[in-house]
Order: sequence, then C-alpha cells, then structure tokens
Amino acid sequence: MEKLNQTLEKIQGLNQQAMEEARNRIDHLIKPQKSLGKLEDIAVQLSGITGKLHPKLDSKAIIVMAADNGVCEEGISAAPQAVTKLMTGYIANGVSGVCALAAQARAQVITVDIGVAGDLEDSKILHKKIRHGTGNIAKGPAMSREEAIKAIEVGIEIAEQEIKNGRNLLGTGEMGIGNTTPSTAILAVMSGTDPEEITGVGANLPKQQLDNKIAVIHRAIEINKPDKNDGIDVLAKIGGLDIAGMAGVMLAGAANRVPVVVDGYISTAAAIIAVAIEPKVRDYLICSHASEEKGAAKASAFMGFEPMLNLDMRLGEGTGAALAFNIIEAAAFMSEKMITFQEAGIGVV
Repeated sequence: MEKLNQTLEKIQGLNQQAMEEARNRIDHLIKPQKSLGKLEDIAVQLSGITGKLHPKLDSKAIIVMAADNGVCEEGISAAPQAVTKLMTGYIANGVSGVCALAAQARAQVITVDIGVAGDLEDSKILHKKIRHGTGNIAKGPAMSREEAIKAIEVGIEIAEQEIKNGRNLLGTGEMGIGNTTPSTAILAVMSGTDPEEITGVGANLPKQQLDNKIAVIHRAIEINKPDKNDGIDVLAKIGGLDIAGMAGVMLAGAANRVPVVVDGYISTAAAIIAVAIEPKVRDYLICSHASEEKGAAKASAFMGFEPMLNLDMRLGEGTGAALAFNIIEAAAFMSEKMITFQEAGIGVV
C-alpha cells in the first residue's frame, strides 16, 4: 500500500501553461487553424502531460500483463484457459500480433506474468505473479483487497522502471482468456449499465452461449456486491490481475508525467479503475482505438475517450496502442517540425 500511496501523492493536474504555449504555437503554424484536427489536440495534451513545448516520444514500450481468470470455470470463453500460458510465451518471444505491430512502431514489448495459472520459466518474461489466476467471481471475490493493491503496485513498479530507463511513451496490453467477463462486470457496476447491454462474445464465444455469460456477470455482481465508490473494492471483487497491473501502469504514468496509451476494451476497464482511484489520471491517458467488443463503445463514452482509430479490431494484447504510437509521435513532430507564419516571415492566412 505504501508504493500506491506514494504514487498517488505525486499525481498532479496537467501543466496549463505548457498547454497554452503549445496551443498558441499550433494555432500559428503555416496551415489553417484546426486543419490538422485531433493531431493538434494530442500535441497540446502531450505538452500538458510533460510540461514541454516539444516533448520527445522516441522511446516507446507496451507493457503486457498476462493473467488467468477463475470465472472460466463457468464456460464464458470459447478458448481453453491453457491458451493464456501459450500466448504469454509467444508474446515474450516476439511472434504475436502486438509484437509485429510494436516492431513497426519501434516499440519494445514488456511481457509480465502477473497471474497466469501455470508456471512460466521463460527468462524473457518478467515474473511478478500475485497468484495463479483469480478466483471464480461467480462464486466469490476475484482476489483479496491486499492482492489487488499488490497487483496495482506491480504495474507501478514496472512502469517506473521503464521510465527510469528512458521510456517516454507507454502503452497497456493484456493476455488472459476470459478477461472480457471481469471487464464487462467492472463497466456494468461503474457505469450502472445492465450487463445484457454490454456483454459481447469476447474471443469468439458462440452466440448461443452469450446468455450464460450475461447470467454469470449478473451473478458475480450480486454475490460480491462491489462498491462503485471504491475502485479497489470493485477491482478486488470482480476484476482481474491483468486489469490491476494495467491500472498501475496508468497511475505510474500520471505520477511521472508520461503519457499512457490505452489499448482496447480490457485496457479501458483498467482505465476505469485507475481513474476511480485517482481522477486526475484521466488526463494522462490517450485512447488508441474503438474496439469491436460489444461494450467498448459504452466504456469509451463512460471515460470520455475519443478513440483515434476504428479498424474493427478486438485482439487486445496492446495492438491498438502500438498502431496509435505512430499517430501520437506524428502529433509531436507536427508541433516541432512545422514553422509558424511569423517564422516564415508572412502574415496569417
């Protein structure tokens, strides 16, 4: 708890002066005002986060949290739980979807075992296991409050180490069969939405099994009675270890004034938890894409996110964050490399 409290104490609001300077410069670049749209808004946000007119975003990493979910016992996923362990190894060895896209974006992928059910010996994986998967939320809490805090602190620790190593742009990713179920439970509780409206097929669950998944989420909420005014309580009772770790990454990014790119649906659930713990974190997050998962649009709207990409993606892993890295870096280049009308010696057009 000490690490979490220290991190929360460091989180401040955006640097308003830096944002004003950035907006003023961007408004006077050699182009019509607002003609580069959301790139301009991203550049201003980056200045607010970093306190710099021209922030550097040349060292990027996606932190992938891998964990299993005990609720898989309820038949809420088409894929067997063993896939989590297999895919975690593939991610660590650079051959999964996020690895391909991160390589194109010149970004490192950090693979973390925060709660995989099986043992992983691969030296390319950071071994930070809190427990071998969560409890079955349809029967009781996912984890204890103490375990939830420890998992958040794992995310903080890893993000801070990466920042210490020079990372200036972070993304969140995850691997965990069944993790759309706790994500949907979190969204349902925090937004006050009926699970039936936001429960999707996840990793290709047959549609005829969707009613069971909805019933499981209802049962999890009814049995555990999470307190929506306490983000850690919600996380501990109906969340996931991967969600906790990603929330920790977001908290650390805000505390160290480093932007964090939110991937898809599960990452957005982590953002909901992080912002519930400390609302100022919201301003340090950049939403990458509109996931195809059924509850994703509701989750983004609840957070006030405007996803920058809509590519019909729902893989997770951090794939959307990897694609967004290119656009976010482009926004920084726009602000720095273009000249103003004054610098060009001409009047405003």
